Order: sequence, then C-alpha cells, then structure tokens
Amino acid sequence: MSTQPTTSTVPYLELGDGQRIPQLGLGVFQVPAEDTAEVVTRALATGYRAVDTAAAYRNEAGVGEAIRDSELDRGEVFVTTKLWNNSHGRDGALRAFERSLGRLGLDYVDLYLIHWPVPSRDLYVETWQALTEIQADGRARSIGVSNFNISHLERIIDATGQVPAVDQVELHPYFQQPELRRFHAERGIRTEAWSPLAQGQLLDDPAIRDIAQGLGRSPAQVVLRWHVQLGNVVIPKSVTPTRIEENFRIFDFELTDEQMKAISGLDKDERIGPDPEEFAVA
Repeated sequence: MSTQPTTSTVPYLELGDGQRIPQLGLGVFQVPAEDTAEVVTRALATGYRAVDTAAAYRNEAGVGEAIRDSELDRGEVFVTTKLWNNSHGRDGALRAFERSLGRLGLDYVDLYLIHWPVPSRDLYVETWQALTEIQADGRARSIGVSNFNISHLERIIDATGQVPAVDQVELHPYFQQPELRRFHAERGIRTEAWSPLAQGQLLDDPAIRDIAQGLGRSPAQVVLRWHVQLGNVVIPKSVTPTRIEENFRIFDFELTDEQMKAISGLDKDERIGPDPEEFAVA
C-alpha cells in the first residue's frame, strides 16, 4: 500500500468560529484498535483530510499514530474526538480531554465534541462551559456537540453565549431531521451526519439503486452526494480499501433537482441509533 498522500479534492466548509472543516471525512466508529492506524493511513493516502474518532471508540491512539507517521503536515489533517458520557462536568471534562490528547499524541485537536447530552445527569451545560475553556487555551481549535436536539442547543447557547461550531447527529435519507437542520442553519451551526448510509440499509433501497444505475455510480456514492449537496459534513466509516476509495469519489458528479427530491422523499423519521433524550450509557 502506498502511503504517499495524494492531493485532496475535498471542499472545505466555513465554521461559525472562523475555522474550516473538510466536508468529507473518515469515521472510525467500530474500527478495531489494532486496525485503525492502517485504515487511517489508507484514507489519508486516498485524499481524506479529516478523521472522526472518540474516547468511546478506543482507537484514538491508532488515529494519532497514522497522522504522526504521515508525510502530511499536522495542519492538513482535521482531527475530531469526543467526550464520553462518564466524563460530564467541568473537572471530568478537562481530565477526559487531557487523556484523549495523550492517546492521540497530538498538541491539539481541530474539533472537540460532547458525545451525548445525557439530560438525565443534567451536566451538559457545565460540560459545555469546560469546552469553552479548552478552546480558549488553543488545545481545541473548534468545539461542538453531538446528538444534541434543539432544546439542548438552546440551553447551552443561552447559558454561555457560545454557539457550537458543529452538531454531529444521526442523519440519512430515512431520518432527515429537517427541523433540526433548519435550526442549525439559523444559528450558524454546521450539520455533520453520522451513520450517513443508515448502516447500509439504504444501499438496497429501490429509489437509490435506480438513481445509482442511471449515473453509473454506487448507491453509497449517491447517498453521500445527496448529503454533500444538502451542505452536510459527512463521515462514512469503512475498513475496506475499495470502499474507502469509492466513498471518496463523490465530487466529480452531481444529482439533479429531481434526484435530490426523490431521495428527500424517502424520509421515514426513523432512527437507527438511540434517542438523545434517553441515552445515558456510561
């Protein structure tokens, strides 16, 4: 495998804090720790310039290893990690961030997220305040949240005056969250989609397959292109070299308005993952 990084074709999107984020990144959820460095190395060689990990994924070390061993400058790779539910509260969040930075072996992360709001513990406002401290000292260039609903977002913004740069949420054609996306747009929050392919469920959808066949593309490429044209940041996960490369090739074609509407008509308002109002696993 060549580890020589290629020139990236991924566009960047502006964040509300003045930073920029690649619109396509590699997600490493459920990538085994022992495979992570190789998978990330492959992605960087393909042209990916963003990697999304988390303390809960237990593979931050592999992400950091691949980035340090890459011929890319550190500033060329956008690294996201996340705070897990058992580390909410100011002191817990500050300690958890130090541990994540240590596992990554990096001086800073580009984006640090609260992984879940865990409303049953009612510490996410205090946790968000801790993230603002981390950003202020430069160790996280941008800060944001994951799985926050409108009520959670309104509360942290009202309490601190600081708007998250990103809200990373479950989002795919079967669960499109239009109300939340409108709120994001009004407040200048970037929408980042996890499980953008609905864990593969969309790949056999007849409407998706018809569009893919007409374009000579894969169903996954069609769905990822739908995300991109909506303006979402998208982080598909794969450990397969051919899939990593296929998922990257979505910037050399466009969906028509009719095709976009056909995919937008697939919304079932059905989650695959947990409900953020209830999820509290530590």
